[in-house]
Amino acid sequence: MSAAPRIAILAHSTNPRGGVVHAIELGDAPTRLGHDVTVHGPSASGAGFFRETVCKTVCVPASPAPRDVRLMAEMRIADYLRFFEHAQNRRFDVWHAQDGISGNALATLKQRNLIGAFARTVPHVDDFADQRLGALQRRAIAAADRLFAVSRFWRDWLENELGRDAVIVGNGVDLRRFSPHGDDTDAQLRGRLDLQSAKPVFLAIGGVEERKNALGMLKAFARLHGKYPQSRLIIAGGASLLDHDAYQVRFAGALAETNLPVDAVIRTGPLPQELMPALYRAATAFVFASLREGFGLVVLEAMASGLPVAVSRIAPFTEYLGDDEVSWCDPLDTASIAAAMARSLDPARRIGLRARGLAVAARHDWIATARAHLATYEELWERVDA
Repeated sequence: MSAAPRIAILAHSTNPRGGVVHAIELGDAPTRLGHDVTVHGPSASGAGFFRETVCKTVCVPASPAPRDVRLMAEMRIADYLRFFEHAQNRRFDVWHAQDGISGNALATLKQRNLIGAFARTVPHVDDFADQRLGALQRRAIAAADRLFAVSRFWRDWLENELGRDAVIVGNGVDLRRFSPHGDDTDAQLRGRLDLQSAKPVFLAIGGVEERKNALGMLKAFARLHGKYPQSRLIIAGGASLLDHDAYQVRFAGALAETNLPVDAVIRTGPLPQELMPALYRAATAFVFASLREGFGLVVLEAMASGLPVAVSRIAPFTEYLGDDEVSWCDPLDTASIAAAMARSLDPARRIGLRARGLAVAARHDWIATARAHLATYEELWERVDA
């Protein structure tokens, strides 16, 4: 046995999505504790991960992704297999997949006896209409030797639906990066998005996607805009490997029907990572009326930035957020979303929501999340070296 395990963490891409954020934070935190971690991610551009890391990273050469989601997933699996078929790229003791793409790659490597056991994080399970995608998703879970879940909801789902045990590891937030304290990027961000006269500013992160309920938040914002004619809704992010074209067409049609001013809704797409803390600070409130989530990392980032949060009253949010810590809404009810957004603007409530939100963020630490993985890593290491 080597002195310490060499840990390989695999993400589905290098883009700023929740699963990739989790992967690189899970690489950084154990590295700070003295562990040897390398995070991998496929990238067609070769540009690498969306931010600098403390841990080592490897940008896996990837083919240009087709629009078809199934073909894209199969291509990314093949990219990983092509990379790891070379023995010099497999010098690791512990293997950990963060998603279905990398999970399938590790399942095949294990099937070929090129690696031993591997772990898999299951942040959530999608409902794929494509049977092949559904089969790939199930295989990436079934073939894993150990499972991690970020919430009780998905831990229980894995047990009830698939008969699999999972270790709950939770999530964290980097309080050094996200805070209420401004810097030189604040003015840069406000100028870039032309927010000088905007008030209030509602922020949603995740792009225009059905699971994120962008349509529901748009309709709720339209209800409030008459009372707040200078208000803005910023929808940021959206660096997804999935095809959301049809939903985005619906969103564009609904936006046109609202008759909102052309500058009332701002879609930024993915922003440079160095501007993300300033984006939170530029907002008046954060709205996250999502229909399904694994955890919702951006909620913690918003709270750490001092923002009142309006969020769906669904698990997993109900697991780690109390009744007085956020403004709750029914994500299927436009009026409920609008009411939650309006409550987040109430001066008296904002003071309490801000203070309690900062306390919630302080409870979620990436070091604690990393430590929740270590016993399983040790077990996998011992099994492979036995």
